[in-house]
Amino acid sequence: MDVIDTTLQARMPGSAQRHDALREQAQALEAFLFAEMLRASGTATPSPTGPSESQFDSFLRQAQSEAVAASGQTGLAEAIYRSMLGRAGLSGN
Repeated sequence: MDVIDTTLQARMPGSAQRHDALREQAQALEAFLFAEMLRASGTATPSPTGPSESQFDSFLRQAQSEAVAASGQTGLAEAIYRSMLGRAGLSGN
């Protein structure tokens, strides 16, 4: 029975790894939501090719939204992270 327990523990990510994974997912969700808000509102940096959307505008929106999410200034990723911690049954660190 001891062998099974150690094998299962080796497969399960550690608490720090789970916290890191949840934080990354929360930040990715914030970036996605912000990119969608930029797309829907049309307030992203205008394309140098003119008013019509170029094929690269989505890349620009994604880069802008990832920068905002990485800055942590909105606090949205942190709120999502704390909610995910509670649902996963983990405590904050």
